[in-house]
This record gives sequence, structure tokens and C-alpha cells, in this order.
Amino acid sequence: MKAIRMHRTGGPSVLRLEEMPPPVPGRGELLIEVHAAGVNPVDVKIRQGKFTMFKLELPAVIGRDIAGVVRVAMGRKGGFKPGDAVFGMLDYDRGAYAEYTVASPREIAHRPPGVGELEAGSIGVAALTAWQGLFVHGRLKRGQRVLIHGAAGGVGHFAVQFARVRGATVVATASRRDLRWVKALGADQVIDFKNQRFEEETGDIDLVLDLVAGETQDRSWTVLKKRGGPIVSTLTEPSKAEARKHHARGVRMMVKVHQGQLDEIARLIAARKVRVTLGRVFPLAKARQAHEVLENGHLRGKIVLRVS
Repeated sequence: MKAIRMHRTGGPSVLRLEEMPPPVPGRGELLIEVHAAGVNPVDVKIRQGKFTMFKLELPAVIGRDIAGVVRVAMGRKGGFKPGDAVFGMLDYDRGAYAEYTVASPREIAHRPPGVGELEAGSIGVAALTAWQGLFVHGRLKRGQRVLIHGAAGGVGHFAVQFARVRGATVVATASRRDLRWVKALGADQVIDFKNQRFEEETGDIDLVLDLVAGETQDRSWTVLKKRGGPIVSTLTEPSKAEARKHHARGVRMMVKVHQGQLDEIARLIAARKVRVTLGRVFPLAKARQAHEVLENGHLRGKIVLRVS
């Protein structure tokens, strides 16, 4: 099979298109023909060798988001059979940037009619991160107010829509070029983070979903309610001292595979209650260029590799 493999960590140039044997599924695993693979910031960190939560064994195929078709099911199939269209989020020791990959049933879900392969291939990491940040760690409920930093990105554009579907009031920060687009996703208020100070434009917030970190996170404590809700960050640990000072919670989250949540997200997309925005689509052979765009460009939505 063709795969994007890296033999050392470093810049985008370490990603090389190579021929290699397809992986062999073990008992209870599935061999999946990959048709689309999402490209995420965590892929960049793994490629750079900066992701400390997982030790990469080289040479390696990276990537977690997949959409494709089950070709072989070994042993207990977990409700899947050859020919099933599936999507999901692989564990770190798998690899989506390849024509075939192996997954366990818990890492995937059935792709419902009405959800295209490129859409499905961009759901896993970003959508589950948004879902878990809002509803698992942030405990967001109908009628509450949420502030989403970085609302135009892969995670952010899902978070705006999920919060809207759940009946929350959505305040979002984005660049000027993205203000109307984020508003169209369902945000009630969109703040130009470069030309406005969000803490002067909003307040009485129940939950801050921080996808930016840095001084944006530091300034976010002041917009929380007085007996306050949490700041949930995907990037850095919020200050414990500030959390105590503001009677709030600070949470740094790591996304986890959850089949039930994948199913629920897919139903929302199939029902057109949530839409997936594809920022750029690259062929598998152009994975290096996809990483360069992700690192250096400003894109709405997700980058996806068209594999097959």
C-alpha cells in the first residue's frame, strides 16, 4: 500500500510517500480501506516530536481521523462487517495517512447516509474535542452562556454549532475576516479578537472553551460569573491560583475515543443541524503541503487528505 511515513521527527519534509505492507488486523480488529484522513494540530506536534503524551516509535504512519470501508473483520466484529462505511478517531499507535489501517470497533462508528467521506474524515479529533470540552468537562447546559476562543478553526467551528444545538448562548472570538462566517454558524455574538478586547464586550459567562491559550486564557477569568464556571483548555493548564481567586475551575483536557459521541455527532451532521467546513483538501501524496498550510495558513474549518 501507499502511506505517508516518517523516519525521524522534524519539519514537514520528514513526511514521505512510501510503499509498505498493509497492516495485519489482530483478533477483534478491523482492516479499513482509508478513503479520507483528517489533518489536525496534534499530528503536527507528533511529527515535531513535541507531543509528550505519546512516545512515537519510528518509522511511523501518523494521523487519527479516518473515513473508509471495512475490508476484513477478525473474530468478534463489534457490529461491523466487510463493506461497512465507517469513520472515527484512531488511537495514537495507529496511522490514518495510508491506504489501509487497523482499528478496533470502539475507535469507529458507522457513517450514516448523507455524510460524505471527506466530511466524515474530518470529524473525529476536532468534533470529539469540541463535544467533550463543552459537555463533558465544561458541563454546558441549555440556557447557559459559553465563550469560545478560536471559533473559526477545526474544533471551534464544531463547538459553536454544538453549543447552539444544545440551546446555549454562544459568544465567540475570531478574526475580522471570519466574523460573518462564525455568526452564520450560530454564534449570538462574535468579537474581533485583534481589534476588540473580549472582556470589554462580554461577561456573565458560564463556560470558557479556550482553543488559543496564552494571554487570551489569562484574560478570560474576568468574564466568568462571580461564583464561576470553568475555563476548559485544549492547550495549557489554566492557573490554579486564578481559579481559586475567581471561585472557578480550570481544566486542561485531552480528547478520548468515544463511539457513542461519534454516533450522536454523525446524526447531527446527517440531519444538517451541524455542518462540516472543509478548509482544504489534498491528495495523500501532498501530506507535506497539508502540514505546511496547517502550520502557516489561516483556514476556516478542517484540512483533509483524499486517500482513495
